[in-house]
Amino acid sequence: MRIGAHVDATDPLDEAALRKADAVQFFLADPQGWKAPQPRADAAQLRGSEVDVYIHAPYVINLATTNNRIRIPSRKLLLSHAGAAAEVGAKGLIVHGGHVNAGDDIATGFDNWRKAFAQVAASGGHGVPVFVENTAGGDNACARRFDNLARLWDAVGEYGVGFCLDTCHAHAGGEDLLDIVDRVRAITGRIDLIHANGSKDAFDSGRDRHDNLANGMIDPDLVVEVVRTAGAPVIVETPGGVDGQATDIAYLRDRVGR
Repeated sequence: MRIGAHVDATDPLDEAALRKADAVQFFLADPQGWKAPQPRADAAQLRGSEVDVYIHAPYVINLATTNNRIRIPSRKLLLSHAGAAAEVGAKGLIVHGGHVNAGDDIATGFDNWRKAFAQVAASGGHGVPVFVENTAGGDNACARRFDNLARLWDAVGEYGVGFCLDTCHAHAGGEDLLDIVDRVRAITGRIDLIHANGSKDAFDSGRDRHDNLANGMIDPDLVVEVVRTAGAPVIVETPGGVDGQATDIAYLRDRVGR
């Protein structure tokens, strides 16, 4: 099983070595900004490395919204990050499920997702697998509650979209981890990546605050069981820098094989 961490983008391969990680995830640009990613001098090194690379798209991307000033730039930004992710040999580009504004019909959000992927598919595709990630909060979110996730998958599943399951987001979003792998697969047919995170907050809090696996409000045995059952690559997005993440990686390696 490939287990790694979300790291600083300056030198991802060095960060992987420090953590004894099989994989890294990082941003290609400011996660809170709208600037397109720039070419990386280490692109060939990343492509040729034995370390698996995953790219997380900026948080500002929202393909579901009815606000044209956000939705249209979101489509363009996701496409630019997909191209840049392909340049570094990424195995996947992770994007959050998005939301509609209060008072808007969430069905429009799902249709906006469909339109975005249909448009790209018609012009040749993203060039890299895109993984939709479940989110922690919001009453109008497209991928917090799994009844909405099912509606989202009805809209985009035909386009080969992947799925990233975040344990903190599921816990904070009110989805029980006990049988979550089976429930996700019943909806999506797949789990392509696990974000294995503890949570600083209670179940169904709607708060996205990650904690290390042995701490926080999630029974770590539940996270271990999710990882074991899913059998997908794993990224920890936990605090504590090198030491904290290396401890979490070792924790999973030690227990998943049992």
